Amino acid sequence: MGRDNSDELHIAVFPYFAFGHIGPFVQLSNRLAAQGVRISFFSARGNIPRTNSFLISTPTTQIIPLDIPPVDGIPADISSTSELSVSMMGLFIHSLDLMQSQVKSLLAELKPDFILLDFAQHWLPKLASELGIRSLHFAVFSAISNAYIAVPSRQSAVKGSITFEDLKKPPPGYPSQLCLRTFEAKDFMFMFQRFGEGINGYERVTTTMSECSAIIFKSCKEFEGPFLDYFERQYRKPVLLSGPLVPAAPSGVLEEKWADWLAQFSTKSVIFCSFGSETFLNDEQIKELALGLELTGLPFILVLNFPTTVQAEVELERALPKGFMERVKDRGMVHTGWVQQQLILAHPNVGCYVNHSGFSSILEALVHECQLVLLPFKGDQFFNSKLVAEELEVGVEVNRRDEDGYFSKDDIHKAVSAVMSGIEEEAGKKVRENQLRWRNFLLDEEIWNKYIVDLVAKLKEMAFLV
Repeated sequence: MGRDNSDELHIAVFPYFAFGHIGPFVQLSNRLAAQGVRISFFSARGNIPRTNSFLISTPTTQIIPLDIPPVDGIPADISSTSELSVSMMGLFIHSLDLMQSQVKSLLAELKPDFILLDFAQHWLPKLASELGIRSLHFAVFSAISNAYIAVPSRQSAVKGSITFEDLKKPPPGYPSQLCLRTFEAKDFMFMFQRFGEGINGYERVTTTMSECSAIIFKSCKEFEGPFLDYFERQYRKPVLLSGPLVPAAPSGVLEEKWADWLAQFSTKSVIFCSFGSETFLNDEQIKELALGLELTGLPFILVLNFPTTVQAEVELERALPKGFMERVKDRGMVHTGWVQQQLILAHPNVGCYVNHSGFSSILEALVHECQLVLLPFKGDQFFNSKLVAEELEVGVEVNRRDEDGYFSKDDIHKAVSAVMSGIEEEAGKKVRENQLRWRNFLLDEEIWNKYIVDLVAKLKEMAFLV
C-alpha cells in the first residue's frame, strides 16, 4: 500500500567519495531540500567538514557518517580520491563493496523513500529493494558520454572482451557520428579492468542502471536531448532530469592580489587557465602549455596543481620552462593550490578560459561570457569537449596527436588565438552568438526551478504508488 502523499519525501544520498562526484550530489540535495525534501547525506567521516560547508543547513537535512573499511594497500586515513594514486583507485572502490552491511543497517533505520547512488555501488539497488527502498542512479557524467560507453549495446556489439579499437566507434544506434581518438579510447579502457569483487567498471555501471528504479541525469533536453532519448531506449526505464545544476552566482570578494593584478589589463583580454583540483599535467604538458600561453602575447593566469604526495611549489618551479617566469613577469601569474575560480571568471577583464572540460567549469565560463578553450585529459571530459565544440559550437578544442594525445605550444597558441582574435571571422561570430544564446538560457532561473519541481513531482508519484 502506498504512503499518504501529504508526507514529505525522504531521500538518502550516497555519492562516490570523489569531490567531483560529491559536488553535484550536494548541489542536487540543496535543490531538493529547497522543495521540502528531507535529505540524509552519506559521507565518509573525513569528508564531513568540507561537505558540510557546501550542504545548505535545513531542519530536514542531516549528514550520516560512514566508516571506510580498511583495505590492504590504502592508508587508513584516506577518505577521498584526491588523496590517492592512480594505482589505488580500484582498491578504494573495493572499500565501498565492503560497506554493504553498514549501509544496509543505516537504511533499515532511516527508512527513506529513495537512495540516490553513484556509479560504483552496483550492489545497492538490490540491497535497497530488499528493504522496500527504491534506488535512483544519479549520473554526474554527461549523457553524451554515458550513452557512448555505458549502454548494453556497447557489449552486445562485440564478441569477447571490448578493446580500445571497439571504443573508437560509437555503439549501434548512437545518435551522433562522433568517434573517440586512439588516446581517448585507450583512456577509457580503465572501465574494463577487473578489481574488487571481480567485476569491471562497465559492469558496475550497467548493473546499477539496469537494477535501479530510475536514472537521473545532471542535464537537460536542450543540451543533450538525442543522447538522453537513446539512453532511455537502451535501459527501458524512466530517465529523469535535474537540469545541469548551474552554479550559483559567486559570493564574497575577489582577493586583493588577484583584483589588483587583473585591473592592469583591458576588458576581456586575460586568459585564465586551470584544470581543477584532481587533474595533474606531466612535465611535457606543463612545458608546452606554458610556452603556448607565452606565445599568445596576452596576459594570463596559469593554475597548476599536483598530487598531495609531492611539494607543489617545488614541483611547479622544477616543471616550468627555464626562464619562463622572467620572460612573462609583466603579464603572467602562475599559481598552485585553490583559487577563487568563479570570481576570477566573473572579472570583466577575463575573456578566455582554458580548462579540462569539467562540466561545471564549462557552465561557469558560459555564464560569465568567457571564451572556451578545451583541453580534456580523462574520461567524460573528452565527451564534454565534443559536446561543447562540435554539438553546441560554443568553444574550441586544442588539437592533439591521435595516438598519444600530445599537444604542442603551437596547438595551444592556435586554439587561444581562434577564440580571442578570431571572433570577427565568420566561425568566431557563430560561436559568440551560440554563447550568448546559451548564457541567456543558463541564467533563466525559472527554467531550472521547473526542472527540480518536475523532478520532485515525479519522485513523489513513484514513492506514493499504491
